[in-house]
Amino acid sequence: MDYGKFQYDQAKKEKAAKKQQKTQETKEIRLRPKTDDHHLNIYIKNARKWLESGMKVKVRVRFRGREITYPEIAREKLDFVAEQLSDVGEVEQHPSMEGRTMLMVLAPAKE
Repeated sequence: MDYGKFQYDQAKKEKAAKKQQKTQETKEIRLRPKTDDHHLNIYIKNARKWLESGMKVKVRVRFRGREITYPEIAREKLDFVAEQLSDVGEVEQHPSMEGRTMLMVLAPAKE
């Protein structure tokens, strides 16, 4: 058996399998606890567009300095975002602290 031909056939099979594979793209929105309502609405509008096109959306609130002592402000912002996007997306991962950030993941709503 020709080893070069075997490698070539394997590479072709892997390439074909990769084409058939469906990948889920994830977009991210980064906020701060002091993010203004106007900017938040712009981010929500972008997230709505992404969810409607089938992408997942990560919403991350980053704490700097003493902001970390008030995680309830970030949780309120994340709950507000989830409420605004409830018609096109559902919460896949509820808000949770990871170091100095609070993270929530939204997935497109199932029809």
